[in-house]
Amino acid sequence: MKFAIGQPVPRLEDRRLLTGGGRYADDLRADGMAFGYVLRSPYAHADIGEIDTADAAAMPGVLTVLTAADVAADGLGDMPCLIPLQSKDGSNRADTPRGILARDRVRHVGEPVAFVVAETLTQARDAAEAIMVDYDERPAVTDTAQAADPGQPQVWDHAPNNVCFDWESGDKPGVDAAFAKATHIVRLDLVNNRVVSNPMEPRAVLADYDAATDRSTLFTPSQGVHFILPQLADQILHLDKEKLRIVSYDVGGGFGTRIFLYPEQCLALWASRRLQRAVKWTGERSEIFMSDYQGRDNISTAELALDADGRFLGLRVTTLAAMGAYLSNYGPFIPTLAGTNMLVGLYQTPAIHVNVKGVFTNTVATDAYRGAGRPEAAYLVERLTDLAARRIGIGVDEIRRRNFIPPEAMPYTTPLGDTYDSGAFTALMEECMAKADWAGIEGRRVEAKSRGKLRGIGLACYIERCGGGNPETAVVEFNDDDTLTAFIGNQHNGQGHVTTYTQVLSDRLGIDAERIEIVQGDSDKVPVGMTGGSRAAPVGGAAMLGVADKVIEKGRKVAAGMLETADVDVEFADGQFTVAGTDRRMTLFEVARAAKDPGNLPPDVDGTGLDDAFTRTPEAPTFPNGCHVCEVEVDPDSGIVDIVRYSIVDDFGDSINPTMLQGQVHGGIAQGVGQAMTEQTVYEAETGQLLTATFMDYALPRADLLPNFDFSLHNVRCTTNPLGLKGAGEAGTIGAMPALINAIVDALEPATGLQHIDMPATPERVWRAIHSGAEL
Repeated sequence: MKFAIGQPVPRLEDRRLLTGGGRYADDLRADGMAFGYVLRSPYAHADIGEIDTADAAAMPGVLTVLTAADVAADGLGDMPCLIPLQSKDGSNRADTPRGILARDRVRHVGEPVAFVVAETLTQARDAAEAIMVDYDERPAVTDTAQAADPGQPQVWDHAPNNVCFDWESGDKPGVDAAFAKATHIVRLDLVNNRVVSNPMEPRAVLADYDAATDRSTLFTPSQGVHFILPQLADQILHLDKEKLRIVSYDVGGGFGTRIFLYPEQCLALWASRRLQRAVKWTGERSEIFMSDYQGRDNISTAELALDADGRFLGLRVTTLAAMGAYLSNYGPFIPTLAGTNMLVGLYQTPAIHVNVKGVFTNTVATDAYRGAGRPEAAYLVERLTDLAARRIGIGVDEIRRRNFIPPEAMPYTTPLGDTYDSGAFTALMEECMAKADWAGIEGRRVEAKSRGKLRGIGLACYIERCGGGNPETAVVEFNDDDTLTAFIGNQHNGQGHVTTYTQVLSDRLGIDAERIEIVQGDSDKVPVGMTGGSRAAPVGGAAMLGVADKVIEKGRKVAAGMLETADVDVEFADGQFTVAGTDRRMTLFEVARAAKDPGNLPPDVDGTGLDDAFTRTPEAPTFPNGCHVCEVEVDPDSGIVDIVRYSIVDDFGDSINPTMLQGQVHGGIAQGVGQAMTEQTVYEAETGQLLTATFMDYALPRADLLPNFDFSLHNVRCTTNPLGLKGAGEAGTIGAMPALINAIVDALEPATGLQHIDMPATPERVWRAIHSGAEL
């Protein structure tokens, strides 16, 4: 069956996955496989004295017990932070030297201290319990708001007051001038709570070793095998890259968390090479809570200057961003360069200044989580905009209309340096408000009040920068059985990459989807690439489009020779090359077979036949945008919030597959609602113990929390992308959080005067807000 771009075809992956055909890291086995277990620190901050492994090493089945002393003896390198960053005074950010096992100090609960390998997992776990570690506990700091205060415990001695960097961007004098002439100044303090990404599949590693070639294969879930390979080979094990292959088959969720290097990948690989046999480690869910890089954890103060008519003059934002105890691969990038440009939002704000101070705490490191800085920015801007409307007495929709960037201003260069290429922000908002019956809310409030409930409606308009970044390369090879194999370096994590790329190739090349195979996740086969930043379609899809066009042009030349005509007389359509005005034709696969014979190739076609590659280097990011309208009902007796209606209108440019696009938005909203209503990572202040370390204490959103969604598109074609696409994978999360909190505030304010509530808006927090002294 031929697929066209724009068709809502079912996902090709689903039959295999739903019938048990998936291959996840924990499914894999290897001959002679041993099992690894990580001994983790029970303390958030402590000096390490002696580590006695003698009893553990002597236990049945134990093959090795590794500590930091072994790391040093083998000359292994530290885990790197890949983001250089300078503070506003020109100094470099502080570094956090981190071995794959803790050296002389542990800095968060769950930090790896020893790695035990045994014949069975039970033997490895029992041996880990026999390891004696002499800890000298130190005071810990876990509160982001207080981490930089004088007198707080120091996570790193070389980072005074726990400050990693003090970074700024924007026009400080311009903002100061805007505030000096403002009629209204609105200030909001808000918390973007820390979350744990919790993919369905826990992290897992199988490191296999081939003694004949001295080569290792590491099977592990990832968002791109070539991202972690050079770190492991060059920086940790100091190993020739040709001695290492990394494979990711199916991956049960990514969300940004799967991009980065983790100690367990290093430990299993290192132990496997030492023992010259396969070593497997699979994380338990409790380990994931205290070892997977976590998301968000920002505390911000936002100030907006407005004129007498409610038009924005200037925005000032200061943020404390928790880095955790160590800098992960991209940690400093997320609260700075990744998201702060989106503090512009969709608005014509003449001057903006942002200051971000990264602080160390005795907690798990933070890094990218779905949206990676952009949800934090949109939440701040859209909450502040709502508050400004309420303070100066105009509608939350009207204040947006007055300040939106109009379509005729596109392309629009923002005060923070981005150039928005397209968008129709007012039209999207008004369309979404109409779908949500915004005009009828007052009647629904009255009806809800008659039942003792509080009704509220909130909207959020978002824009994000995504679909740019690093290049992606697509490679195609024609097989002898008239099929096509396409290789790409990014990695599917459940998004439907196989379907997306098959649609692009089927549409452009005019061949049946059944003839196309998509290969990802094998460093021996695929080019460099990475999933992240909603790039799979705008960048990876454009690479597939580019390689298809190269194949067609090469095929046209080969076909011209075979059909004894000039290149310009050969047309291509529906998988066939045809001599214009005749019935002489050859199929794409007939031409591909002919091209395998060098004698059939014209001088300007190389000896690879129709096989080819194309690298798409994004010329600019894409800027998806949209409007979410959320309606809630609050029970004042219990604080329970019910989402009774949810409408979305998004602008994603053109669409490859509208059904999959809708699924991406639904999933993103679920994660945004989870952060806004239920999820929060809590550390005990005195000890740094993780109190939300299981699903008994950490509340993921459930199906009954979410309503049916009313989703539609109002697309404005992207002008900087050959497919006309704007990235969509993170958009649902970005719009959901401010829309939901705006709706809850709208429900509570008439009865309580409340104008802000921090996430997560749990029943307890909502109940306390309602009953804090106001008369209902």
